[in-house]
Parts: sequence; structure tokens; C-alpha cells
Amino acid sequence: MPVAADQLLRVPLVPLLAAQAVLVRRRAIRLPEPSGRREGRHGYGPRLRLLITGDSSAAGVGAGTQDQALSGQLVKHLGRQFSVEWQLVATTGHTTSDTIRKLQTLSSKFDIAVTALGVNDVTRAVTRAQFERQQTELLRMLTADLGAQSVIVTGVPKMNRFPALPRPLAWVLGRQAARLDQGLRQVVSKTPQARHLVLNLPDDPALAALDGYHPSPKAYDLWAEKVARMILDQA
Repeated sequence: MPVAADQLLRVPLVPLLAAQAVLVRRRAIRLPEPSGRREGRHGYGPRLRLLITGDSSAAGVGAGTQDQALSGQLVKHLGRQFSVEWQLVATTGHTTSDTIRKLQTLSSKFDIAVTALGVNDVTRAVTRAQFERQQTELLRMLTADLGAQSVIVTGVPKMNRFPALPRPLAWVLGRQAARLDQGLRQVVSKTPQARHLVLNLPDDPALAALDGYHPSPKAYDLWAEKVARMILDQA
């Protein structure tokens, strides 16, 4: 497989990229995971067992409470038609492999799972091949072990659009994120229960959290609305 242009260009850029990465970490605003419940029941109608899992975005970093985050917004949307029994299993900094280990502790069964992963796989230099293998195992676990009949797989975010990242670091990370997302699409295409969700959100400063790295409550609501629509289309 030919080497991509950004992979060639990053070699002479290594000193600059390393300096930018250190500066980003030093200046980063550390936002906590929001307070609030991580499991519960909400709404009326047919029973729907829902799992939300992944990294800091799944955990709701950037929102003040879980009600404003992905889990709370999604449960609110779905609760209009279902009695939603939901659980959030997500941790800041988690990669796909971390999430697999975390889910191994679960004994519950679910009807639908929603995943949000990839940013930490990018920053930890996980290759596309490794990412595909890990995502394949994750989808196997969610469907076979945890019983999910449907998995909504959120695409790897476009990291080149993160306000907190300077260029050329944003470009390099964005290209790697795009590669991992291509791999993710391949994995999803081989899993009948899975569907890939592309988050093409507009360039609106109100959609970024204070740290310039995570979604804002407004972005979480748009995300939750898209996920809910995909779930309702299958109902």
C-alpha cells in the first residue's frame, strides 16, 4: 500500500509537530466528565435497552451535566416513543482497546449500542490495521456477548477541525483520523447489525466546548438527534 502524503511529510515536520503537541497539552483546558446519572429508565412505550460507550465525548466532556451530554439528550429523544433502560460506560482517554476491556465487566444485555471512539486511537498512534482489528472485536462483543441487535458507530471525528489544534498538527491528526474512519467503515460494512454515523456538523463556534476539543451541549443535541433518527428508522 502506498504511503500517504501526510505520512511522508510528517517526517521532516517531526520537531515542529512534537513542539506543537507539547504546547497543546500545556495550554489545554482540562474539562471534567459531567455530573449526573450514568444509568436509569426514562419514557413510556416499548422497552428499549440502550448502551452508550466510548471515550470522553461519549462520557459528555464539554457539557455541564449528563442531561446536556450525548446520553441525556439521546435518552430524551428516544423516551418520547420508548421506555428506555440506559447505561453509559465511557471514560476520558479511552481507546478502542480500553473500551473492550471495560465492557468485559458487563453482564447486562442490550438492544442497541452507540459507540464513540477514535480520537485517542489517533493520538496514541494506533494504525489503521490495528484499529480495524480492535473495532471488529468491539462489534463482535457488543452483538454476540452483550446481545445488541443494532450498533450505531459514530465516525472518527474530523480532528483537523478541532479549534484547539494548530496547523500543521491539526492537518496531520486529521489525515490519520480520516484513515481510521475509512477502516471503521470497512469494519461496519462487514457487520450486518452495525451502521456508521457521519457527524457533518456545521462550522459553528457554538458547537465547540470551552477547550476547543470537545462538543458543546448544542453539538451533543445535534449528535443525539441524528442517532435517535437512525434508531427510530429501524424501529
